[in-house]
Amino acid sequence: MKILVLNAGSSSQKSCVYEITGDIPEEPLKPLWEAKVDWTHQQGFAEIEVKTAKGELQEKIPADSRDQVMARMLDTLCNGSTQVITQPSEIDVVGHRVVHGGQDYRESVVITEDVKKAIAHLATLAPAHNPANLEGIKAIEQHWGSVPQIAVFDTAFHSHLPDAAAIYPGPYEWVEQGIRRYGFHGISHQYCAARAARILGRELASVRLITCHLGNGCSLAAIKNGRSVDTTMGFTPLDGLMMGTRSGAVDPGILIHLLRQSDNSVEHLDHVLNRASGLRGISGISNDMRQIREAISQGNSRAQLAWDIYVHHLRSYIGAMLASLGGLDALVFTAGVGENTPDIRAAACEAFAFLGLKLDDEKNAHKPVDIDIATADSAVRVLVIHTEEDWEIACECWRLVRRSC
Repeated sequence: MKILVLNAGSSSQKSCVYEITGDIPEEPLKPLWEAKVDWTHQQGFAEIEVKTAKGELQEKIPADSRDQVMARMLDTLCNGSTQVITQPSEIDVVGHRVVHGGQDYRESVVITEDVKKAIAHLATLAPAHNPANLEGIKAIEQHWGSVPQIAVFDTAFHSHLPDAAAIYPGPYEWVEQGIRRYGFHGISHQYCAARAARILGRELASVRLITCHLGNGCSLAAIKNGRSVDTTMGFTPLDGLMMGTRSGAVDPGILIHLLRQSDNSVEHLDHVLNRASGLRGISGISNDMRQIREAISQGNSRAQLAWDIYVHHLRSYIGAMLASLGGLDALVFTAGVGENTPDIRAAACEAFAFLGLKLDDEKNAHKPVDIDIATADSAVRVLVIHTEEDWEIACECWRLVRRSC
């Protein structure tokens, strides 16, 4: 089964093709074809990078229309040095990461007109992502016709949160309006949970995990019996941890206070909370943890403050997830910061030495991938896992197609 995965963001588009023959293997397969489109490097242009076993391609094209850029990206599948299929009909199914599925979509589904309408309606809750996800769906329809398409929702993994964790303590009318904690990064948390159980040699249902997805966006999940029972992101991806440019949780009274000032508006506060806060807002330098660390080494006090706040919030929320689980078998770090910043892992783990958690400093320092970096006598395992969202989406597509056969 050949599966095309489209993972669209507000400023980039990651895509890949997998071929799964027989059952899903224990280890993730390497894609036959990988492509990335970036709209941010130069205004008015899009940069396309494509990699296959046979060749690579890099080009810059006018970005007047995202649809045209998508068409060019799809064309590299069938033509030129990066060709891996001769015609679109060789693709059996296309899987899309869709950030927000609301209450109605608690698992992956075949995309229909009703599903597209729901994704569009939920764009108000994920304005940076759902519209881009929908554009990818429409691009496939326009250029490839009737190939089956599947929506894999980032919120689905958290859809069985207990009511006590999911419902906000506002008026009950909020519940009736669908205002609740949805959680995000679910595809990553789901993959990392299963991968962690495999690394530990245990059944997923038998381990209590806290998965830390730390990238430009950050979230934690408490996983018990294979299910998410608590998470830090909420009604939108703005809640919870301090992030690259997002504030995470703040006192809502601050927003009321600011809105009462005549020079503020909803649109301005939206920009501040989503684009001008977090690491960038506090440091005044960057949302990139590598640049924050470099500035700290040069004595920048605001960069140090950004680091300290980040670590404080990370420790605090790990503690909250710990309480939801009633114990912990393994702490998992993943995504850009989680996988590549030993100092963050060390700082987070240091606070939980009272649990008997002991980090192996040498293992932690040497860019670990899919291994346990705790000492042999640690009471809690600590894993670094390279998240494979695209592979998880492909597996979800495989399962859904097999069930429908």
